[in-house]
Amino acid sequence: MSPNTGTPDPLELLDVARQAAAAGAAVLAKRSEDSLNAVNKGASGDWVTNYDTEAEYAVREVINKLRPFDEITGEELEASVPAEPSGIRWSVDPLDGTTNFIRNIPFYATSVAAVNNDGEWLAGVVHAPALVRVYWAARGHGAWLAERGSLRQLSGPDPQRAGKLLGTGFSYEPDVRAEQYGALADLTAGFADLRRLGSAALDLCMVADGTLDAYIERGLNEHDFAAGALIAEEAGATVHRPGTPARRMDDAERLAAVTTAWLVPPSGF
Repeated sequence: MSPNTGTPDPLELLDVARQAAAAGAAVLAKRSEDSLNAVNKGASGDWVTNYDTEAEYAVREVINKLRPFDEITGEELEASVPAEPSGIRWSVDPLDGTTNFIRNIPFYATSVAAVNNDGEWLAGVVHAPALVRVYWAARGHGAWLAERGSLRQLSGPDPQRAGKLLGTGFSYEPDVRAEQYGALADLTAGFADLRRLGSAALDLCMVADGTLDAYIERGLNEHDFAAGALIAEEAGATVHRPGTPARRMDDAERLAAVTTAWLVPPSGF
């Protein structure tokens, strides 16, 4: 077998992503208080459990079986780079929302997304077993939500809706978090209220399904936003991924109900 270096159909990658995310979510669905083994990875509040690593192994097993020449990067395990890479790389967050998972708060998910060598995100899935929701998107094919036997295409938030709701998150680092708290008044201008759900992947998906009107967070890693950003984008939201020029949201963007994910803004958020 040799690698196919052409860009595959996004729907083919989506099929792999759905199977891989389902395998990771199946591990999370077995959650037991007795087997969490939660430890800090560094900063206070930055946790990892046995389920994080087991779920990533499960995700990688599916990808390696179906697409053995693809690269894989993930939150918990070392990057996997085949000798003859295909030009597709998978970005995996096996358990986005680990603190929620530990505390038995249902906002957590397995996130799986595929990107090509040109940096174009092609397919993404966010599978939230406790919510019984699976979000997915393939480039050019829209964003979708399967929930308790129903399926619907997502079209993002209503820009005319009153009482806009902003989603965000905060750093594990106390100094950075203090800066973020200080910037809240400016950040929330034009919004009626704020939500911090604890999972960037699901926050982005909730912009896609219209639950949230916008989302912004400082300091995200790629695996945090990879699938969710594509899902929001395919639902019609404007997405500013980390690596794009850092700037604050202007009034026009707020009114357009954008979803944003900035890694290094000039100050505060």
